[in-house]
Amino acid sequence: MRKSARTAFWVAAGAIGLAGCAAMQSGPQGMSFFVTSGGPGKGGDLGGLEGADRHCQTLAQAAGAGHRTWRAYLSTQAPSLNNPGFVNARDRIGTGPWHNAKGVVIARSVEDLHSAANNVNKETALDERGRPVNGRTETPNKHDILTGSRPDGTAFPGAPFPDMTCGNWTKGTADGAAMTGHHDRAGPINNAWAVSWNSAHPTLGCSQERVRPTGGDGLFYCFAAK
Repeated sequence: MRKSARTAFWVAAGAIGLAGCAAMQSGPQGMSFFVTSGGPGKGGDLGGLEGADRHCQTLAQAAGAGHRTWRAYLSTQAPSLNNPGFVNARDRIGTGPWHNAKGVVIARSVEDLHSAANNVNKETALDERGRPVNGRTETPNKHDILTGSRPDGTAFPGAPFPDMTCGNWTKGTADGAAMTGHHDRAGPINNAWAVSWNSAHPTLGCSQERVRPTGGDGLFYCFAAK
């Protein structure tokens, strides 16, 4: 093999190796999923989907991952049963795969994320800094993660059915409710709903004070759509 050909070969091999490393990169550059370390502080009032997305982007930026486009894993409901004006959380987050700040794969696709094979749990559902989020057995308990979603990541039906999104993430009052999931996959009983990462039970209200009694703090999931 001539010198020029050998050089080209090793350059190409090095490029492939670097690409492989980048695909498995941990830390801010490789992160594409996190649980918010804190919410806006208004319970279910996240400023709508736009405000929730902005919160994800702000936290990601502060952690060094602002080069990605971040979306909150949240659904919204239509004003009435037959109205198509709803948003499915599963449709907002891109196609995957998604990694936490440690480089651990959470899910490889939307289908994988909403299957029993997903890797969302207490050890992997980290915040944007790569820190664990308090689970059910810790104080304060913060395992209730706002989603407003059904187990398959789709929206709940609109009125006359109950609101499960705190007024599409604009209500921070004592009344109302939002569906939550358990990031630690733990609950009072070992039933599917109790250990669901995205659809366990609703909050007792929409204010910050009313999302806390069942083990929440107004946190939500953020995914890199791009």
